[in-house]
Amino acid sequence: MANATPSRNRRGRSTYDSSWLPTRYTPRGSDTGDDTRTFLSAIRRNPRQLGAIAPSSRRLADLAASIVPQTAAVVAELGPGTGVISDAIHRRMRDGSGRHLAIELNPDCARHLERSRGDWLEVIRGDAAELGSLLFSADVTEVDAVVSALPWTLMGSDTQQAILGEVAKAMAPGAAFTTVTTVTALPWPAARRFRGLLREVFRDVHTTSMVWRNVPPALLYVCRKPREART
Repeated sequence: MANATPSRNRRGRSTYDSSWLPTRYTPRGSDTGDDTRTFLSAIRRNPRQLGAIAPSSRRLADLAASIVPQTAAVVAELGPGTGVISDAIHRRMRDGSGRHLAIELNPDCARHLERSRGDWLEVIRGDAAELGSLLFSADVTEVDAVVSALPWTLMGSDTQQAILGEVAKAMAPGAAFTTVTTVTALPWPAARRFRGLLREVFRDVHTTSMVWRNVPPALLYVCRKPREART
């Protein structure tokens, strides 16, 4: 059994031992197989940009991707990280007739996605708070689905509002927005504030059941019908 405790280097300092991470977190079909190493590197450099202790499980990723139309869809993914949810969206878009745009701020994750999934994933380096201009630069005026794994509880109220406003404006009629939140984040004031904002921005807000096969367990908010809908 792998050692789950930090190892020690020659100077006696703790070094992170990634061997305990379940191998199922490396998505099948990735070109490099180094998703976990990239995740650990990125979280060491800037943990607030990722806001997670492990990549999403395949079960959670498939649930997040379930809002994506299977044919001719344009999908915006916010905070794809190392690509687990990206892979689920790719499996969902079976015929390859749509576009999948991944908005990633973390440079380590962006490079990894470009290297491992660049043949089918359009990686856009930028801030989700500027979603509209980023989509415009990619010749996209509206999207059929927005899938997010952004760390909302690590954001201030202004940032949460800015991103949700951009998401609502980008959604085509009938589009859906879904975002991941973990059970450990739910009690925090920022999480309660975010739930309130979702109901201010969207008329229809649904909470899924808990996905226990994730580290930590997580659920999804699925939102439709922006209050300031496109006409």
